[in-house]
Amino acid sequence: MIVTDTHTHLYSDAFEEDRKEMMQRALNAGVSRFFIPAIDSSYTKAMLQLETDFPEQVFLMTGLHPTSVKDNYKEELAHVEDLLSKRSFYAIGEIGIDLYWDTSTLGIQKNAFRYQIQLAKKYKLPIVIHCRDAFNEIFEVLEEEKSDDLFGIFHCFTGTLEQAKQAVSYNMKLGIGGVVTFKNGKIDQFLNQMDLKHIVLETDSPYLAPKPFRGKRNESSYIIKVLEKLSELYELPKEDIAKITTENSKAIFKI
Repeated sequence: MIVTDTHTHLYSDAFEEDRKEMMQRALNAGVSRFFIPAIDSSYTKAMLQLETDFPEQVFLMTGLHPTSVKDNYKEELAHVEDLLSKRSFYAIGEIGIDLYWDTSTLGIQKNAFRYQIQLAKKYKLPIVIHCRDAFNEIFEVLEEEKSDDLFGIFHCFTGTLEQAKQAVSYNMKLGIGGVVTFKNGKIDQFLNQMDLKHIVLETDSPYLAPKPFRGKRNESSYIIKVLEKLSELYELPKEDIAKITTENSKAIFKI
């Protein structure tokens, strides 16, 4: 059984003490591909080192996370462009809008989001969207930018069935992680109404650990708990869920 973690921050300081052991646990669990989202320029060195250490398993994205969109965001976007001009990446991400921490930056968050969508189109890459308390704002931008060459993943999807359908209408897969195992996560109540062709698996480790690890450090091996939950929701063997979601990830990331 081959499983793909489409969103994991393996370069995080949370793994500083046991990164190799953590990776081995994931590999032993059947996780063979790890897609690594960017945050800002301060993490670039660590991401490149991660790729050097695990060249067969690690696939890098580049981009500016919405919570890192500050006064210097144009310099950060220039850094993203510089990286794109020098080497290949598998996606522009994670990008989007986050209104949980700071609503005052909405204007520049939108600017950065739009700009990076344009970069993705230029380089024929998928986008990986971060959305927190901002579905309407995200959909507004996607509506403006929608086209055949706009596609990607709605990372850590936590919306309603209607919002899931709207996300899919913009050529987005739904990134499903630990939240699907939460009692108050709600997406488990309707997810099986979405065709599996629209679903990819993720952990967002070290964040959002699934039950029974909720509240602890997440890691990629825990994606098996997400897989088990989807197997229950869709009434299909885990192997089938793993195969379909991995094929979906290959289609998005062009592996």
